Amino acid sequence: MKRFYTLLFTIIICGWAYSQDTFSIIAVDPATGEVGSAGASCVTGVGPMGIIDIITDIIPGRGGVNSQAYVCIPNVNLQNAMIRMEAGDDPSMIIDWLINNDACSSQNFDPAFRQYGIADLDGTMNPRTAGFTGNMCDDYKEDRQGATYSIQGNILLNQSVIDNMEDNFNNTAGTLADKLMAALQGANFPGADQRCLAAGTSSTTAYLLVYKADDEPNDPWLRLNVGQQSPGVEPIDLLQTMYDDFLTTGDFDPFPGLKLYPNPVTDTLMLSFNTETNIETMEIFDIYGKLVLTQKADQTGGNSIQLKVNTLTGGLYFLKVSKGNMETTLKFVKQ
Repeated sequence: MKRFYTLLFTIIICGWAYSQDTFSIIAVDPATGEVGSAGASCVTGVGPMGIIDIITDIIPGRGGVNSQAYVCIPNVNLQNAMIRMEAGDDPSMIIDWLINNDACSSQNFDPAFRQYGIADLDGTMNPRTAGFTGNMCDDYKEDRQGATYSIQGNILLNQSVIDNMEDNFNNTAGTLADKLMAALQGANFPGADQRCLAAGTSSTTAYLLVYKADDEPNDPWLRLNVGQQSPGVEPIDLLQTMYDDFLTTGDFDPFPGLKLYPNPVTDTLMLSFNTETNIETMEIFDIYGKLVLTQKADQTGGNSIQLKVNTLTGGLYFLKVSKGNMETTLKFVKQ
């Protein structure tokens, strides 16, 4: 397992049908083959999972998609976009396909409510980008592409959010992760998502995700996630602290040796780990963010824990493992 952790807090998760997610960037690095995504939003009701698993997905070494603005849960349009990318479609082709084949029923299958950003690398490592903003997305709205990135946002205070994100990305030296973090800092001011203006923050939740070219799909090189924060707490500041800590600690892994199997699972899920991991709590959430199972982490039996999941219905779930002020989230499928 690589750098894959999250900041804990005490917000209650509730079910929800769709979200108007706000500002994000998806980008590639032709020199390294890295693909990354970063974003933030003033949504409520998403709890500790935030928006990272809702609006973005990445194929290591190939490209990624951000799908936001009135998304369905699960985000079927994002899932379909990744299928098209796997099939070989370029970003513009994927956008055209999504517009003609909208699969989200929250707004009567109307692509006018959607917003997309896509960046990928072709077979010779040339970057390609594309974006789309439906006319029913809430103002201020815009998507903007450069050679290696797509930036998009809605319910923004004004155009300066996109301007600042783009300027920071283009004028920051360093890795793709450095540039993505800088892009988010460009939107770190009250009301960047205008719903958070009264709270004095840019947003309520933020994330940073980077895959190296040879990473496995479920094992990114870097995954930092700040879930929903209380009013007045700036998630981009918290994300910056986490990123700075990551740069300082290098190979530090707060959950060494963590593995989840079998996946998919029918009856019993096994969580294995190194003896020094010291897991404290385990919680399982469904795709709507609802807490469906909690289990104390009894490590007296060695370096593995059994979780009985036979009572769960079939589908995608998220296992949140925590200790102290750190947590990580693993995906699994219940058959």
